[in-house]
Order: sequence, then structure tokens, then C-alpha cells
Amino acid sequence: MRTSLLAPVAVLFLQLSGCASYTALAPADRELLERELTARDGTAYLRLSYHVTPFFGDASKKLLTPVLPEQVRLLEGPAGDSISPGPVEKTLPAGRRVRVLKIEFPTSWAVTERMVFTPRTQPWVFLAVEGEKNEVPFVLVLRPQLRTPDEVRQELARYLSAEDLRPQLERFTGPVREAVQRKDMVVDMPAEALEMAWGYPEVKKLSFEGQARKELWRWPGGTRTATLVDGRVTEFTGAR
Repeated sequence: MRTSLLAPVAVLFLQLSGCASYTALAPADRELLERELTARDGTAYLRLSYHVTPFFGDASKKLLTPVLPEQVRLLEGPAGDSISPGPVEKTLPAGRRVRVLKIEFPTSWAVTERMVFTPRTQPWVFLAVEGEKNEVPFVLVLRPQLRTPDEVRQELARYLSAEDLRPQLERFTGPVREAVQRKDMVVDMPAEALEMAWGYPEVKKLSFEGQARKELWRWPGGTRTATLVDGRVTEFTGAR
């Protein structure tokens, strides 16, 4: 009887507080993804190198971001400017093994429980990172409007790898591997190593000079750019 009385009260509270659900995934799909991600102890590998920052004032979490804090586009202020999550505390290199603790979708209940000034209307993936103290979980924030399990899987695959990345990293030269670990850049870096180091660019502009394929990559904020010719870095701005 108590449960039946509380349920309508909870629904009324959510309606009055304006906390709507921001996920189109059905409960069964959410449960399926949770089981998939935490199977085999949730083992995965960081596909990119990440900065670790505070989580917008929520001390119970740390944010993993492939871009600098001033380039994070997860929250906006009243004037439409992006809000920084906080300063860089450390860097975690691509290839580091992690354990997926859970994935939390922005249901009405989740949005209600999350702190207001956080990206609370987007899915969060909670991770424990090998070699870290893990006093609080590390969180990857996924893009909004993920509507199917396959869209969630594709989004996750951009940031986490199910396969060990050490063989791929070992194919790079020593200076390139070091640059990936530091989130830095060096000339002659291949495109896949550049993505590991700096994350995915906001813009890729393609052109051809004779037989050479030339690309200009630009990251959020416009201060970081790289020119690649035939898949390798020839010049860049904004490193370090």
C-alpha cells in the first residue's frame, strides 16, 4: 500500500519540478547496454588521451575530456559562453585500461538527482582507471539525443576501445608515442596518432595539391590546428 501511495506523489513531484526525461531509450534497451558494458568486469581501453578535470563543482566525480577545459562545450552560461569544468589535474594516456562501472542515462530520476550546474541532460559513463586511486569515478559525458542501442555503441566506440591498443601504439615511433601520452604533437605524426593525442577535430577541410592529399584540422576554439599531407602532420599551431 505504501508503494502505491508514494508512486503518484513521485510522478507529481517530477512534473512540478520540470525534470523531464532526456533519453529516448526504452528501459529494456538501457538495461541491455548496462549488461554489455559491465560484462567481463567492464574491461575497456581509452581510445584517446584525456585531461582529468573537476566535474563542474561536483566533488564526487572527475571529468575526462579530450580537449582543454576552456574548449569543453558541455555547459553554457547566460550569455551563451561555454563554462569550464575546472583546471587540468592530470593527463591519462590513450591505451590505459579502464573498467566500466555503469552507464547512466538522463531519465527523469537521474536528472533530478544530478547537480544543477552539470551536463545533467546527457548520458554519463562511470569509469575506474587502472593505476589511479579511483577515490571518485571518472566520467565520460556522451552526446545527447542517442536514440537507439546502436547509436550508443557507436558513440562509446569513439572514446573507448574493447581491444587492447598497445599493438597499435607500438607501431608508432618513440617521439609519436610520447606525444600521444602528453597530448602533444610532433611533425610527421600519423592521423590516427593525432586523434589519440588531441581528440577529434571540430572541422576537417580537404584539398589536393597535385597528387598530394592535404587536410586542415581545427579543434574547438580555433586556437589548435594541424595541417596533414597524405595522412601525416606537416605543421601545427597551439600545441603545448
